[in-house]
Amino acid sequence: MNMPEIPDLPDFDPGRTRRAVRRGLARTVAIVLAVLALLAVTATVGSSLAQTRGDREIRMGAVLGTAFKMYSPAYSVTIGSCCQTTPVSMSFEVAARPLGPVGAWPAGTASYTISQDFFGRVGRLPLGVSANTRLSQALFDVGTTLAPKDDVREVLARLPADLSTLSVVEFERPLGEAELRAFLKRHRSCADRVVYERRPGALPITWGHDYWLDGRGPGRSGDMTEEMCGGGLPEFRDWVGLLRDHDDANLRSFDLSLDRLRKASEAGLAYGYVDQTASVRGLRELLKDPMVRTIRPAGVAFDLDRPAP
Repeated sequence: MNMPEIPDLPDFDPGRTRRAVRRGLARTVAIVLAVLALLAVTATVGSSLAQTRGDREIRMGAVLGTAFKMYSPAYSVTIGSCCQTTPVSMSFEVAARPLGPVGAWPAGTASYTISQDFFGRVGRLPLGVSANTRLSQALFDVGTTLAPKDDVREVLARLPADLSTLSVVEFERPLGEAELRAFLKRHRSCADRVVYERRPGALPITWGHDYWLDGRGPGRSGDMTEEMCGGGLPEFRDWVGLLRDHDDANLRSFDLSLDRLRKASEAGLAYGYVDQTASVRGLRELLKDPMVRTIRPAGVAFDLDRPAP
């Protein structure tokens, strides 16, 4: 039997071998990187879809954005578009500027990020009680015996009558919605923030016309001034109506609770309000009203361009 001839093995070529090994390694690395990239894209897209499922994205802006405004009543807060997502979180940007008397030179605006993790728990928050502004302190003092009328009257007597002011007006007894509107109309005052809770030594629940812009639907009020200055109780109640029991954990991060919010919105009683428009002269007149318990000045502004009388 004739055996088949075995061809001669080619001579070993080290250069060709190295090139073949490099090509094999490159193909392997390319395949591994492609698989990892595909897994990363799948995880990111999948996480984003999971986090934004249903109305979760809309509710994050409506609930957490508004809660942040209530947490920071001494600031004018603008909410950015919601939401930016990562595999483990969702977030949106806010811009905050300290409130001051109308006509005052605007203070600087700072940007912050509000985030919640994959499981819907809110992260660490800026501002709030740590802001420690004069207006925040004036709100903390609502319901205390600090700044009695006589002391405030002496302070106001030392100030020029035309100075613009930022202040918290506290009522002798809480007012219902109709009483509040009548009081504001009588004094030609504007309630930029209404205090719907008496909580001495801590931040009370407040509501402002700019807290929840989605709540101002068509037909709610034909008078823009009344809508912006009258307390916004209907919008406050509508917003509280959006809240669910599972929101309570996040609300507590904003120094709020579902129980307190529901009680305050149902009662609808105004314990005071923040006024950015009154002059010193106007505050002196307000102090004469027996319905006013006291006024807590939080800032003044002087118009340097106004000619001397």
